[in-house]
Amino acid sequence: MSKLKKQLTSAQIIILGFAAVILIGTLLLMLPFSTQDGHSPLFSDALFTATSAACVTGLVVHDTATYWSTFGQAVIILLIQIGGMGVVTFAVAIEIFSGKKISLKQRSTMQEAISAPKVGGIVRLTGFILKTTFLIELIASIIMAPTFCKEFGPLKGIWYSVFHSISAFCNAGFDLMGCETPYSSLTHFSNTPVINLTIMALIIIGGIGFLTWDDITVNKLNIKRYRMQSKIIIMMTSFLILLPTLYFFFFEFSDTPVGERIWISLFQAVTPRTAGFNTTDLTMISEAGLALMIFLMLIGGSPGSTAGGMKTTTLAVMLSTSISVFRHNEDTQFFGRRITPDGVRNTITIATMYCTLFFSGGLIISRVEDLPLLTCLFETASAVGTVGLTLGITPQLGLLSHSILILLMYLGRVGGLTLIFAALSNRRVSPVKLPQEKLTVG
Repeated sequence: MSKLKKQLTSAQIIILGFAAVILIGTLLLMLPFSTQDGHSPLFSDALFTATSAACVTGLVVHDTATYWSTFGQAVIILLIQIGGMGVVTFAVAIEIFSGKKISLKQRSTMQEAISAPKVGGIVRLTGFILKTTFLIELIASIIMAPTFCKEFGPLKGIWYSVFHSISAFCNAGFDLMGCETPYSSLTHFSNTPVINLTIMALIIIGGIGFLTWDDITVNKLNIKRYRMQSKIIIMMTSFLILLPTLYFFFFEFSDTPVGERIWISLFQAVTPRTAGFNTTDLTMISEAGLALMIFLMLIGGSPGSTAGGMKTTTLAVMLSTSISVFRHNEDTQFFGRRITPDGVRNTITIATMYCTLFFSGGLIISRVEDLPLLTCLFETASAVGTVGLTLGITPQLGLLSHSILILLMYLGRVGGLTLIFAALSNRRVSPVKLPQEKLTVG
């Protein structure tokens, strides 16, 4: 076993680590006392739920509140916490607390898992991630507790506060509001400022990445000293929240009172990146609105965060590259810095991979289930972007469609670059270059 671990690359360890967590979670959810009625669920249902939780997605085949017992819900939230922080981060945290020395291989794996720029200081950064995660989740739980305790009683209210705090910070989208109406998510709190603001803040904080928060903690408001990546993430996140909010406010939810419409519009702009909660019936949104949400789900959060998707930096590099072509600039540039050719190539590869997975999955499900293509594309975008938003078709899908969604959630969580590095780890780069010839494109 020790020899095998030495042979595995960091990318392969991350991929196998997530698979192991999903398998253990599946076995725990198959225990009879994991469900409300005391009957073991189907393996496929337990696997789907465990994958959705560990990959912080939020798609479900059974309502979390009414189908799973308290033990089952505890397993789900533990999988969400591990998946949100990252399997490697969680494993390294255990090593740190047990007093063991962190090897160079573990530091390298940790660096890749959280997209850190260098190995140096990785243990300090791990400690920062742990402290930040638990502190933010605790504060959010305390803020939401009075509202939930008033609604559901003291014990259940505290449990609901903790559950939704972890689920929101980890960008998972699992909820326990099915006790009101099955699969209702947060629609009962669409006009409750405390819940709206807290959940949205958790989604954004978890989605911008731990490195960005490290920058903010160290450099405070001195933005000039931030890493280029942090500047890009903050800029793109702001635009991807502001512009969709304006669209939803002016073109959707016209029958909703203005005050509530502001909350709903803002929430629906934040949640596709990549949380999976919703405060309104998504089936009432127009096709244009659904298409916008699909785009937001595919983009997702930022590198080194609890969110999935192609990432905000991927979109930023694509846009900057296009601008560079129009301006006849040789390099892709940000804030007086240029992006390496490898960075641009990786961006194209990741975008191509996510779009191919999302579109091909949607086509297959649409054909097999005889459902509208847009509805199926919404579901596959939600899966590969590890979002969890749904138009309500997931519980009714067949085994093949569920298998496709499981695969998309898994691939979406481990990340495009991780898959590429894992597949090409043993490939040797040929020193021979082929003759060059110009190709006309466009």
